[in-house]
Amino acid sequence: MSADTVISLNLATTREVWGFAEAVDGCLKAGITAISPWRDQIAAIGLDEAARIVKENKLQVTGVCRGGMFPAETAEGRQKAIDDNHRAIDEAAALNADCLVLVVGGLPGSSKDIAGARQMVTEGIAAMLPHAKASGVKIAIEPLHPMYAADRACVNTIDQALDICETLGETVGVAIDVYHVWWDPYLARAIARAGRMKRIFAHHICDWLVPTTDMLLDRGMMGDGVIDLKGIRAMIEAAGFDGPQEVEIFSKDNWWKRPGDEVLAVIKERVATVC
Repeated sequence: MSADTVISLNLATTREVWGFAEAVDGCLKAGITAISPWRDQIAAIGLDEAARIVKENKLQVTGVCRGGMFPAETAEGRQKAIDDNHRAIDEAAALNADCLVLVVGGLPGSSKDIAGARQMVTEGIAAMLPHAKASGVKIAIEPLHPMYAADRACVNTIDQALDICETLGETVGVAIDVYHVWWDPYLARAIARAGRMKRIFAHHICDWLVPTTDMLLDRGMMGDGVIDLKGIRAMIEAAGFDGPQEVEIFSKDNWWKRPGDEVLAVIKERVATVC
């Protein structure tokens, strides 16, 4: 776990101070050559321009955030989600991204049927897979913390995501975000299982603050919270993943208010010392 660890910047981390091009400039200045943009950031600059910037600077795109949001109350709504995921696949392909990250969606409308929502997720991913395979894009299901089960993601553990992967084939894997899975008592077993299946497509890092003042927008910088970052990284690397550490921090009252260059400097120092 050396200081020269490859870092990827998830562009959510600097979204309030930098757009796509500014974030790339900041990363290159800091010696970071991997990024993970969000679709709204790609749209703001235009897909063609984003692809040009990536290609000319020889950037690794560790993921595009995000596809998903499959459950809906109507068949029309579910098809609309699939159509949007097809567009997300096209964007990921244009950037030669390592994967398209999925936040799968929660309960539709006033439903209380979480098993039904999870079935819609499996069916939705299955429906987008032919286009993903034809486009050469891997699909990474990101399990989210159970606090998001109702509104953002009804897939909440690595094991749940891997169960879906087993039914759909090798194009589908997982994005392991420490913020969402650090608490899982079966985490080590699940990561090892993902490794045996060769399904770890991304590794996202930040920290869980105590107290956390906002469950969505108060993630911590690595080292400021309670997550065993080195321990989880060791598990993931032992499972065969050797990709970048992708830093993804939503922090409306702290890191989003700081200059981007300062944020990147702290990220590099923390990855070298606590990750």
